[in-house]
Order: sequence, then C-alpha cells, then structure tokens
Amino acid sequence: MATHVITGAGSGIGAAVARRLHARGDDLVLHARDAARAKELAAGFPGARTLVGDLADPDKLSWALSHQTLPDRVDSLLHIAGVVDLGPVGELTPKSWHRQLNVNLIAPAELTRLFLPQLRVAQGHVIFVNSGSGLNAHAEWAAYAASKHGLKALADALRQEEHANGIRVTSVYPGRTASPMQAKVHQQEGKEYDPARWIDPESVATTVLMALDLPRDAEVNDLTVRPGR
Repeated sequence: MATHVITGAGSGIGAAVARRLHARGDDLVLHARDAARAKELAAGFPGARTLVGDLADPDKLSWALSHQTLPDRVDSLLHIAGVVDLGPVGELTPKSWHRQLNVNLIAPAELTRLFLPQLRVAQGHVIFVNSGSGLNAHAEWAAYAASKHGLKALADALRQEEHANGIRVTSVYPGRTASPMQAKVHQQEGKEYDPARWIDPESVATTVLMALDLPRDAEVNDLTVRPGR
C-alpha cells in the first residue's frame, strides 16, 4: 500500500486527489494548519493520519513535525496547498509577499527537505501542483507568480539532485480551476464567479494520478492543464 503525504487536502484540487487515493485504499497522511483542521480532515477521510504545521510559518515546520509521528516511507509528497493575494506591485505590502512566498514556495521546500529521507527509501515521487502563473506573470499577479516561478525552479533543481536516488519530480500547471481559491480571485478581480467556466478539480486530479501511476521507466516532468471551454 502506497503512502502519500498531501497538503491542501481540505478543498479544491487537494481534496479531489485525496478522495481518489483514499477510495483506492492508499495510506494518506494529510497536512493541516492546526488541530481543528486536522480533526476535520480525519473525519472526512477515515483511517487517514494527519500532521499539523502552519505553512505560513515554515521556520517552525521542523519543530512541529519533530513532535509528531512521521511515516517510515513516503511514496509521494503532494504539494497542493496555496494562497493568493492579488495587487499591483505599487500596492503589495511585505506582509502579502511574505505570506505567498512562505506558503507557496518556502514551506514546500522545507517539507520536501524534511521528507527526503522517507522519499529516498521508497524511491518516491514529489508532485508540485503549480499554476499557469508559474510560467507567465500578469499585471497584479506579481507576488503569486513570483512564488510559483520559484516553485518551478525548486522542482527543476530537485529533479536533477535526486534523480540518482530514484525520486521522480513532476510539476503540474493548472489553468483556472473551480475552487474556493478561484472564487477569492474573482472577488479580488471584481468579477462574477461562474465555476462552470473553469476546470473541474477532478480533471486536475486525474492528471496528478496519471503522473503518479506512470510505470517506473518514464517520468512526467511538466504538465500543463488548460480550461477546455
């Protein structure tokens, strides 16, 4: 039975991926920002384990995880959690920059560092659910896009560093996906939100599982998923 560590399993793409893996009987270790959220996740995914740590404060993740029981092996580490805060460069505050960089880039780097021993044991797979903003930056998306461009750099470097250890690394770049985050983006943009216009999280989950389930003779490095409507 494969063991998957997942961030962002509470909604959107992360929840869709977790449901698929849970349904097929895999072992889930779900990250939560606090104990209350961990309790909710455990109730939603019976049998799953939880780990608590605030991605917005990556300096404390090592300490937080050192006080919890970690799996002996990790077949996949799925970085799906993320935050977004739009605004022009002339108005974005350091607080906004720090929050997006911490959650979207520094925390994934730190969690990867902390789980590398278990990933090496399993010759596991690290999947970064990035964003179209990880490939192109647009007006008012500077901080979010910077965090996601950095996430691409993290994935590319990790892939080269860990290839000899048998670890596969994949970046997935979804376009706009129907999720609570997308609803927030539309609110910030002052636009009406119609989820039917955007990618279903289940469709992105399908691409993630495809990369996970690929035979060992191949590896998906980068995968872009765009709205089909």
